[in-house]
Amino acid sequence: MSSNAKGFAVCVYCGARSGKDPAYHTEATALGQALADEGWQLVYGAGDVGLMGAVARAAQAAGGDTLGVIPVHLLKMEVGKTDLTRFVVTETMHERKKVMYMNSDAIVVMPGGAGSLDEFFEVLTWRQLGLHAKPIFLLNTHGYWTPLVALIEHVIDQGFAEPSLAGFITVVDTVEALTRALRAVCSIKTEAAE
Repeated sequence: MSSNAKGFAVCVYCGARSGKDPAYHTEATALGQALADEGWQLVYGAGDVGLMGAVARAAQAAGGDTLGVIPVHLLKMEVGKTDLTRFVVTETMHERKKVMYMNSDAIVVMPGGAGSLDEFFEVLTWRQLGLHAKPIFLLNTHGYWTPLVALIEHVIDQGFAEPSLAGFITVVDTVEALTRALRAVCSIKTEAAE
């Protein structure tokens, strides 16, 4: 296991449901395990349901560092996971997203619904506007995000965004590929800090 001293944190946006394809749950579990194995902190929405719960439980089981952030109005619905390393309750969804973003070095978007899309488009828009330079990864399990990638290409093709927009997103098909990409990001951060 790598040292937590490097202080690398990965924000994971994902569904509060598990979805129809069992691969989504399998990959969420694999991601939680991988983050812990690498010594990276998991930053996520603090729920204990769906893919959120799967990634957190796997990270915890492997001894990982976890930061969960949840708004007060979702504590019951998303079953706030209070046994995390750090558990933060916010007043609003906006505050939740800000705390998650501010405490991460990279962003991973797993399969999810409207909430995950909202989170993805917010950090993508901020990147487009030059407000941050954090890498954004789409974990495209079984092609889940392929229609989203096509939509972004359509937006560019129709003149509503520069081609650079697509370059702000890295699409990976497996947790193994994602882990390799995150290692590269982590090493750049570590070298910059030295």
